[in-house]
Amino acid sequence: MVPPLTTPVPVTALPFQLDFTSGIVSLGSCFADEIGSRLNDGGFRIEQNPFGTLYNPASIAAALHRIVDDNEITEADLVQHEGLWHSWHHHGSFSRATKEECLEVCNSRIHQAHRALKEATLLIVTFGTAWVFEHDGSVVANCHKLPPQQFVRRRMSVDEVVSIWHPLLKELHAHYPTLNILFTVSPIRHMADGAHGNQLSKSTLLLAIDQLNTRAITYFPSYEIVLDELRDYRFFGPDMAHPTPLAVDIVWDRFQQACMTPAVIQQAHLNAKRHKREKHIPLH
Repeated sequence: MVPPLTTPVPVTALPFQLDFTSGIVSLGSCFADEIGSRLNDGGFRIEQNPFGTLYNPASIAAALHRIVDDNEITEADLVQHEGLWHSWHHHGSFSRATKEECLEVCNSRIHQAHRALKEATLLIVTFGTAWVFEHDGSVVANCHKLPPQQFVRRRMSVDEVVSIWHPLLKELHAHYPTLNILFTVSPIRHMADGAHGNQLSKSTLLLAIDQLNTRAITYFPSYEIVLDELRDYRFFGPDMAHPTPLAVDIVWDRFQQACMTPAVIQQAHLNAKRHKREKHIPLH
């Protein structure tokens, strides 16, 4: 008898069902971008990473606070470097040539996300790393290629992550009592500190989420599916750190099975095919 060649990660049905009337807000690391893009292509109503890609729990929490309060950033939140204005709270995709343009693009998305969260039935939060960069004593979402000596780099503790997120989750439940919150940890491997450092970081995130877990909060094992079930470098790109599109497709399929009916899955597939055709640019 041939022994099993993988260790399947069981994914139980999630305590919510998604359809095309569901409002979804997604925040976090670039793995949130991948699943968010598939939700968008599938025709779901999603506000995807309104601050751009965010990696650490502190920056994601700060972004959520601004979205809940509809709190704009100001000129004091900006820095100018190499001919561009950058927001300390946003990904570099929000950087612009003038501070007025930077403030406009950042704040318009904050207002848009505030409206989306009011109507949302699901909030997806993806933690990427427990490592943070501090500038003048405050955690920044992105260093924007400023000189490294301007920053202090450190790893957050489990207690620190929990202390930030516990009151935030209470606030979210108070404002949006019907909102489902889904946590996941990105399987992207951050290898700057080596394999051991990456594991310490991911373990911090997993332990923190476990302490935050309540009836109103759910965990989806995207990290475990890629790192434990697939566990093969053919599922990683040339950098050996980012999952391939095939690996993301497998996680996407497991996510669909956990929270969508077969009819919704089929329609999402048709919507994605139509979206792909519409983006196609013919040569002639």
